[in-house]
Amino acid sequence: MNKKTVRDIDVKGKRVLVRADFNVPQDKSGQITDDRRIREALPTIKYLLEKGASVVLASHLGRPNGVRNEKFTLMPVAERLSELLGFHVPLLSDCVGPEVDAHVRAMKPGEVALLENVRFHKEEEANDTVFAKELASTADIFVMDAFGTAHRAHASTEGVARHIPAVAGLLVEKELRIMGDALSNPKRPFVAVLGGAKVKDKIAVVENLLGKVDTLIIGGGMAYTFLRSEGYPTGGSLLDSERLDYCKDIILAAKAKGVKLLLPMDHVAATSLDGNGTSRIVDGEGIPQDMIGVDIGPQTGKAFAEEIKTAKTVVWNGPMGVFEVPEYSKGTLAIANALVESSAVTIVGGGDSAAAIEKLGLADKVTHVSTGGGASLEFLEGKVLPGIDALQDL
Repeated sequence: MNKKTVRDIDVKGKRVLVRADFNVPQDKSGQITDDRRIREALPTIKYLLEKGASVVLASHLGRPNGVRNEKFTLMPVAERLSELLGFHVPLLSDCVGPEVDAHVRAMKPGEVALLENVRFHKEEEANDTVFAKELASTADIFVMDAFGTAHRAHASTEGVARHIPAVAGLLVEKELRIMGDALSNPKRPFVAVLGGAKVKDKIAVVENLLGKVDTLIIGGGMAYTFLRSEGYPTGGSLLDSERLDYCKDIILAAKAKGVKLLLPMDHVAATSLDGNGTSRIVDGEGIPQDMIGVDIGPQTGKAFAEEIKTAKTVVWNGPMGVFEVPEYSKGTLAIANALVESSAVTIVGGGDSAAAIEKLGLADKVTHVSTGGGASLEFLEGKVLPGIDALQDL
């Protein structure tokens, strides 16, 4: 990573604005149901406090669409942070304005405050220069530690970096180091497992990885378009008919590059996606016209797992089926277990695959689960992330 981090600067006696990602799931009563994102921010917060800084935290939560909406208040986050840090973290009434300004300027080294949801202001997502300058005005240094929003050029992720010195936090550093090494200098064999619903969402990822991996495994809804392009009957399964030729070309390109491309050889087919219909395993004859592919079959699960066992680096992005329905989660579970049992560097790229491995209770048994869904996808595509690009170079 060629960006400066908190380790490269002196923060003693400084006010540090940290953009964290506290966009945590909550139940109907506003109770946090998964605090992983809050816990992931702790190393950076504690590091800054140990080095004698005062810490001002900024984050979004949900989509309040630029208006104040108490449903999206960060109060539950402030309460959970207080518990985790062992001292009171006040939630300020807003993220900008005279009251916030006065509180932040009076802060002493070792103190922490949380700004209210930055998305209560429409200027946040518009990356408004005046708003970004106001956010930056009370701080001496900006630390970007919200990898999950690094692909968005918003005021609190990219805009503030134009007004005060900006560096990466420890979480962003970890994300870029682990995922960056996997893509630029992987231990081989390097296996990528791609799933999820739509081919179009993964086109750039497939193209970027095809030049880097030894094996590309494709499952989930996107596999049916690849199979149909090869003449395999896919019944009523998800199909991207506009990309059949594209899938054919990818299969040919993989052959030409000497990349092993694995597609499902058997499937769980069902009459409905919700688990209420009938289901059965189908293989060579294809998926019947009145059925939908909902998961990879047991043979495929075994074959994919065997391939993962040979790897030294594995990147997984996207589930193998409708994993939210327990009967259709076996394929995703087979991949998760193969990653856990592997001695390779194992990376789960955010979004649904991260949710799946969390749900299965296996997140702490892989090398790294990315905190960013869209960000990790764009990183795997080889795109520049605005929130990272804005940071100071080493």
